[in-house]
Amino acid sequence: MTNISINKLHEFRDHPYQVLDNDEMNNLITSVQQQGIMTPLIVRPLEGTTDEYEIISGHRRFRAAQKAGLTEVPAFIRPVSRDEAAIMVVDSNLHREHLLPSEKAFAYKLKAEALKHQGQRTDLTSEQLAPKLSTELIAEQEGTSKDTVKRYIRLTKLIPDILKLVDEQRIAFSVGVELSYLTENEQQDLFESIELEDKTPSLSQAIQMKKLSQSGKLDSETISRIISEEKPNQREKISFQLDELSKFFPKKYTPQDIYNRLLKLAQDDYRRRQRNREER
Repeated sequence: MTNISINKLHEFRDHPYQVLDNDEMNNLITSVQQQGIMTPLIVRPLEGTTDEYEIISGHRRFRAAQKAGLTEVPAFIRPVSRDEAAIMVVDSNLHREHLLPSEKAFAYKLKAEALKHQGQRTDLTSEQLAPKLSTELIAEQEGTSKDTVKRYIRLTKLIPDILKLVDEQRIAFSVGVELSYLTENEQQDLFESIELEDKTPSLSQAIQMKKLSQSGKLDSETISRIISEEKPNQREKISFQLDELSKFFPKKYTPQDIYNRLLKLAQDDYRRRQRNREER
């Protein structure tokens, strides 16, 4: 173990786990200010430099040390390769209690690529052999199936805005997997429709869009039409007490008149948002 200047440390490139400035981080900063870094970081020498290092384990402690004003931190130096380090990065956090789908997705991808590089041999005749072995190995280590690992890795194909909806559980994991087959432009059109309609796609709608995308028949209008469709399991009724609304309308208005007026206002608002979208 040795003390290393904070200026000589770098976060691991493509680090898959989020380091959030939340209450837990604030508590960690307070602890670091009072007691210093109790558990040393694990780092590796950074290629192409003489005395700089890449963090393998301890990204949250590193962030806390920066915010606490420390100039150096204790660390163990491990002379490992980039691929070895990538596997260590993933394994050091993969069993955290609260792991977002996006974190697990990029962690699996990072580890699979590292295992693939480690397993490459010049006498292999099938290019698919190494990646297949990598997902199988991860599945075996995680106690899951290789198909599940592959489905998580598919999420890395989502644009950030849609992937965030998966993290927020507004879009189901299975739906996110199907949407990952859409092109980047199609996904962007989809996100705009989600925002405009304030609706997210069901699994059947996601599968429908995937098939249309693969046949080259998915455009922004089709996406908008699919998203705006009413889902059988999402038909909800909004109820109001008549006296809650009647004070906003002329006394001669019947309940049906009030309903018709509210529907007209909603339609006008929808058309205005459509025009704004087209102008953008």
